[in-house]
Amino acid sequence: MSSMLPGNQNNPKKSKQEPFGDLIKSMNNFFNEKPIRGFLQSIDDFFNSPFPSGASFHVETIKTGNEYLITAELPDVTRDQIHLNAFGNYLTISIENNELVTEANDKNQIYRRKQYYQQSSRTIALPQPINEKKIKASYRDGLLQIRIPQEKGKIIEIDD
Repeated sequence: MSSMLPGNQNNPKKSKQEPFGDLIKSMNNFFNEKPIRGFLQSIDDFFNSPFPSGASFHVETIKTGNEYLITAELPDVTRDQIHLNAFGNYLTISIENNELVTEANDKNQIYRRKQYYQQSSRTIALPQPINEKKIKASYRDGLLQIRIPQEKGKIIEIDD
């Protein structure tokens, strides 16, 4: 009778292990090891911020009385790196940075060459087609301003 008491070490139910306990323990150990944990952390980091901070830029569109004013904040960008493209009622602002750095030391015969390439773009949709000939753009102190006049459509009379 004493073998049936819950505190007894000879209890057969206590010595019986869970059928998948070892498998679960080994899986937990596998995912907590350094290489796997680093890989899983990098996946978590990607989904927390999928786009690097430099991959995009802030754009604001304001409708004034007779024009649209589009302002893009582009710090550390030169005028030559900015490309504007208007097609239909879409305006695309593209930034392309292609930088090649070459260092040469003839005395020690050491040559280094680094190339950096970064591209980002934003597309703004306007409610009417854009007349490319009337767009005015200016860039000063990291601020791109684009002025697009509103086009008046033709008024169509409806017959009886």
